Amino acid sequence: MAKKMNAFYAQSGGVTAVINASACGVIETARKYKDKIGKVYAGRNGIIGALTEDLIDTSKESDAAIAALRSTPSGAFGSCRFKLKSLEANKREYARLIEVFKAHNIGYFFYNGGGDSADTCFKVSQLSEAMGYPIQAIHVPKTVDNDLPITDCCPGFGSVAK
Repeated sequence: MAKKMNAFYAQSGGVTAVINASACGVIETARKYKDKIGKVYAGRNGIIGALTEDLIDTSKESDAAIAALRSTPSGAFGSCRFKLKSLEANKREYARLIEVFKAHNIGYFFYNGGGDSADTCFKVSQLSEAMGYPIQAIHVPKTVDNDLPITDCCPGFGSVAK
């Protein structure tokens, strides 16, 4: 990706005590790389925010407000339990995602959640290839079950273990 692109971040699944800390980490890190990442848009109620173009421009929030996410309970941007079907089964939904991502110059997709969210992230990466629109899809692990493959310890598990 040569030109600077914006990022999309969304929360998914049951919210844990640490999901907002992960949001804070994504947003603060993106702000450190202003030469590569423009704005970070958060989807209101997860991926549904992208499908309905209900985006929160986090650049309007102060550094202090973003830092406060570290100790804010619940899901600051809202969450969902919405599973994307396969590309073949629902091309319209995927076309809508690409339409919204293009409209907002989004080239980075951060999806914070458990196993279903990881699957959605994978589907978005496949979509990116299939539809010729480059998106870096990154899954941000979060599950109290600590059951994500190839993940030593999921954020959220420690809060449940206590």
